[in-house]
Amino acid sequence: MNNHFTITIHDDNGVKQFNIHQIMKKATIYAVSFFAFIALVAVGTILYLNSSLDAIEVKRQSVQNAYTSLKQKNIELDENIKNTQLALIDKKRELIEVSDSLSEIETLIGLAPVADMSLQERVNATKLNSEHMATLMQFIPNGSPVEYKGITSKFGYRTHPTLKTRELHRGIDMRAKMNTPVYATADGIVEWAGVHKRSGFGKLIILQHNYGFRGYYGHLNKIVIKSGKFVKKGDLIAYTGNSGMSSGPHLHYEIRFIQRAVNPLAFVKWSVKNYKDIFEKEKKIPWQSLITAIAHIKVQNPTQTQPLSQLALQSKVK
Repeated sequence: MNNHFTITIHDDNGVKQFNIHQIMKKATIYAVSFFAFIALVAVGTILYLNSSLDAIEVKRQSVQNAYTSLKQKNIELDENIKNTQLALIDKKRELIEVSDSLSEIETLIGLAPVADMSLQERVNATKLNSEHMATLMQFIPNGSPVEYKGITSKFGYRTHPTLKTRELHRGIDMRAKMNTPVYATADGIVEWAGVHKRSGFGKLIILQHNYGFRGYYGHLNKIVIKSGKFVKKGDLIAYTGNSGMSSGPHLHYEIRFIQRAVNPLAFVKWSVKNYKDIFEKEKKIPWQSLITAIAHIKVQNPTQTQPLSQLALQSKVK
């Protein structure tokens, strides 16, 4: 069996022959095949790794983008949290201010809040009582009917300036120049508007208010309303004068409850700022039953602005 082969080389020096064993031949072939396979695998691996690197780079870029987006969202979330915290602080401060204001209102209208009452329950209770207060202040005489400049004669027994006899003065004489505007101190119906000779009040207006109250405005110079008409609190009704048994220009002002005269000065000084005072100063009036009677009534459009007379009074009281 022939286990070798001959290699012949021709050059300038002649012909040379070399004999290579068959095993070497096979080894060479195997080695070449192996290296070719290795090269092929290496090329395939490199191509695969390059493809994998591209995919990894795409994923890395995607993760980087997601991280950047998440980071931005975290910044925005932190900003929103800060803004929310600031808003909560502001709301908490506002609630404290509301609670403090509510406490002042509760004190004003005589409410004693229960310890475990919620703010909403306190608001509801205050709103209800505020509505009662608005109704009471709309229907019952309060404030000054003229620009307040003091009084010249008090309520009670006195010597009549004209008759010189001692008698009960059922109202107060309010200092006012001739033709000072006179305003209604509560809603009512004009019961009388004209000269009233029997009383000595000269030109007189009687306003019939709700719940048994009447207001008397005497010694007027000019009356601008008529009997039977409805007037609202703060409406102009007349101008002061010196008519009837009067010693000089002024306004005689009376308030009666079921025909019984009460001291008008307490009502003149009555306002939302001293809402409870009237209940102590005028105990002849059944306030509790009166408030109960109006509990279901709500004034839709209570008088919000006060005439000059009441504003002037408030500045005097201060």
